[in-house]
Amino acid sequence: MTATSRERFWQRVHPPLPEPGKLAGYSALIDRYDLQVPVPSRVAAIAERYHPSSTSDWQMLPPGHAPEDTLGGHLEFALKWEGVSLAVLAALFAETDGREIASIVLDKPTGRYARRIWFLYEWLTGAQLELPDAGKVTAVLVVDPEQQFAAGHGPLSRRHRVRNNLPGTRRFCPLVHRTRELERCVAMDLAAKTRAVIGRTHPDIVRRAAAFLLLKDSRASFGIEGERPSPNRAVRWGQAIARAGRSGLSVPSLVRLQETLIGDARFVSLGLRTEGGWIGTRDRSTLEPIPEHISARPDDLPDLLRGLVEYSERIESSPLDPVVAAACLSFGFVYIHPFEDGNGRIHRWLVHHVLARAGFSPPGLVFPVSIPMLRRITDYHEVLNGHSVRLLPFIQWRPTVRGNVEVLNEVTDCYRFFDATRHAEFLYRCVEETVSRDLPREVDYLERYDEFSAAVQEAIADMPDRTIDLLARFLRQNGGTLSQRARRREFSLLNPAEVARAEALYRRCFPADRLSQVE
Repeated sequence: MTATSRERFWQRVHPPLPEPGKLAGYSALIDRYDLQVPVPSRVAAIAERYHPSSTSDWQMLPPGHAPEDTLGGHLEFALKWEGVSLAVLAALFAETDGREIASIVLDKPTGRYARRIWFLYEWLTGAQLELPDAGKVTAVLVVDPEQQFAAGHGPLSRRHRVRNNLPGTRRFCPLVHRTRELERCVAMDLAAKTRAVIGRTHPDIVRRAAAFLLLKDSRASFGIEGERPSPNRAVRWGQAIARAGRSGLSVPSLVRLQETLIGDARFVSLGLRTEGGWIGTRDRSTLEPIPEHISARPDDLPDLLRGLVEYSERIESSPLDPVVAAACLSFGFVYIHPFEDGNGRIHRWLVHHVLARAGFSPPGLVFPVSIPMLRRITDYHEVLNGHSVRLLPFIQWRPTVRGNVEVLNEVTDCYRFFDATRHAEFLYRCVEETVSRDLPREVDYLERYDEFSAAVQEAIADMPDRTIDLLARFLRQNGGTLSQRARRREFSLLNPAEVARAEALYRRCFPADRLSQVE
C-alpha cells in the first residue's frame, strides 16, 4: 500500500490524527502489515509535542512513550497502553511468521508482555511455537483488569505462566474497555437500587408493575422493529421474555425462541440461515443490495453460535459485570444475524437472559430495557451501526441472482472479537433509566391508583374494578376532568356532586405535576 493509499485508507476507516504524530501500537501494526481488519474504536499514537491532547478516537502520548519501531516494540506498546484487541492480533498473527513471535519471547523470556504475546499467539492460531515452557516466574493475567473487563483470574497456563482471564473462547470473545462512563455506571450498583425499590413496595404492587412492564417491554421490542403486534403476539412474546434465564443457553433453544416469535412460518424460513444476510436498501433501478450491515456467512453460523453458547456458560461462573456481559452477548448475536427474521427481538431477549441468570434482576421482574431503547432509538441505531460501518469496507461481496449478498473473503474473526465498549455504555444507560425512571414510576402510579380506587369505593360508590379502571382512564385522558361524553354515557349514573368528588379525588392522588409523568 502506497503512502497516498494509506492516507485514504485511514480517512475512510478511522478519524485522522487530531495533531501531528506517528502511529504506534495497533494503528502502526495495521498500517505496516496492511491488515484487513476494522481499526479499534480508540487507538494510540505518539505526538510531536510533550503535552498532547487525546480524543475519544485517539490516545495521544508524548514522545517519551514512543516504542521501539519493531513488531515486538509495537505489540508491547499495544498491550501496555491499549489493552487486548483480539481482532487485530488474529489478523496480525495470520500475516507473521511464528518464528518472529518466538524471537520476541526469547529476547525477554520472563517478560510479562512477551509471555502474554506468546499465549495470545498460540490461543488465537492453535499453533505451538518451538519454545520451552516458561520457568518459575510470577504468572500474569492475559487481560489487564484495570484496562478492560475480564473474567476473574482464570485458569493458569503453566506453559506460558499466564492466567487466561478472557471472558470468552476462541470462537467468540468481545472485549470492553473500562471508561469513565462505565466506571460511573458500575459504581451505582443498579441491582442493589432495584432491590431497594422492591423491598419497600408491597408484593402485590411489585407483581402488577412487573406484569405491566413486561407487556410494555414486549410491545417496545416490536416497536423498535417498526412493527405493531397483535395483542396475542405481544403477550406471547412477553411470556417468552418472562422465561428468559430459567435455563442455560443453547442453539436449539434459540431456534425454538425464533419459532415462538415468528408463529406463522409460511413466509419465513425458520432455523439458521442457509444464505447470506444483510440490512440496508436497494438500488431503485437494478434492485441490487446497498448494504449497511452484512451478516456472518451461513457456513460460519454453527461455529459462531457455539461460541455464543460457550461465552454464556463462562460468564455465569465469572465475576464479569452482568450488564457488560449482556452487551457483548446480545450485540454479538445481532451482528452475526443467524436467522432470516427475528434477530433484533432475540438480541434484546438475550439481555434479559444474561441479567436474569446473573441474578441482577429480582425474581419475577424483567428489566424492560426495550422501553428506554425505543426512547433512545437514534442512539441505539448509532451504536448498532458503529461496528457495521467499520466492518463494511473490509467485506468483499457480490449480489446474488436472488437479490441477496455473498461474502467472498474471510471476515469471521470480526464477528467474534469486536470491541463492545460503546455497546456496554449504551446498555448501561438503558438499565439505569429503567431503574431510576420506569420501575419507580410504575410503582408510584400503582400505589396512587390503589389510593384513588379505595377513595372512590369509600366516598362515592362501590364499583367493580373494571369500572374504576375506566373512570381513572377517562380522567387521565382529559387532564383530571370527566368529559361530557363520559358523563352522558359510561358514567351517567353519577350525579354532578359525585363527578366533582371523583375529579377531586383523582387530582389529589395524581397531582397535576405528576400527570405528565404517568405512562
